Amino acid sequence: MNITLRQLRYFLSLAQHTHFTRAAESINVTQPALSMQIRALEEEVGARLVERTPQGVVLTPQGRALQDHAQRVMAAMTDLEQDLRQPGQGGRLMLGMIPTVAPYLLPEALPILRARDIGRDLHLREAQTDRLLDELQAGRLDAIVVASPPEGPGLQAVPLFTDRFLLAGSAARIADLRSRPLSPDALDPGQLLLLDEGHCLGDQALEVCGLNRRAARLDLGAASLSTLCRLAAQGMGLTFLPEIARRQELAAAPGLTAVRFPDPQPARQVVLMRRASTPGQGWFDDLARLLTAAARPLLDAG
Repeated sequence: MNITLRQLRYFLSLAQHTHFTRAAESINVTQPALSMQIRALEEEVGARLVERTPQGVVLTPQGRALQDHAQRVMAAMTDLEQDLRQPGQGGRLMLGMIPTVAPYLLPEALPILRARDIGRDLHLREAQTDRLLDELQAGRLDAIVVASPPEGPGLQAVPLFTDRFLLAGSAARIADLRSRPLSPDALDPGQLLLLDEGHCLGDQALEVCGLNRRAARLDLGAASLSTLCRLAAQGMGLTFLPEIARRQELAAAPGLTAVRFPDPQPARQVVLMRRASTPGQGWFDDLARLLTAAARPLLDAG
């Protein structure tokens, strides 16, 4: 049996409109062309599928059975076409994001993405930078949002925004620091609370202070930035707070105070990356613009 998708599409149009001429017009073909495909379909299945009556076309029992199957086949084809579209253009978008950006950027970005239909079927993956890079290169992700990633062949990155580092701690600790010049490399390493190795934020904080990890006072394993902020609010030490997280973490941790360093302020560059071999066709640049716009209120929060 050699039934074609064209025949099924013509047949479903006829089943819907119950009239050869109207069915042909709805799919922009001539009535003889539609009739020819229906006859060919009946020859393939070996049975009459439609009957002509004074009131129009009706389906035979075999026609009704074929209609059910044809609808499922065409629905599956529609799903397949959407899955094969470029990411972000009505198809599935596999997006990865690091944990020190995702909880703050996504609540702002998702309403914009949905309104613009960027990634109607959006799948999000939150993981550390190395894992995201591996999954991007393996094709399991279409794009990733990371901070100051290592350069590598076959990858393309566009900057989204500059995320400045603030110094966060209890009001008493911050007040004590205000009495002397505030500089990252002048901080007491014994007071610093950092994320574990593998979290780029911890490594970046150490880098701007010119320190190594052994100098830090408290290694919190896989703890989150929110955990660090709550500990800092209780006076257990100081931590670096990305500006993008400022509004949310200050609201969630009563007693936490954050201050800016003098210029030049330490910062990280947050970028959107994809494989250079992935056809962009506009979706990548659109996604970058929308993520940048979503971050703007967080960076302008004060």
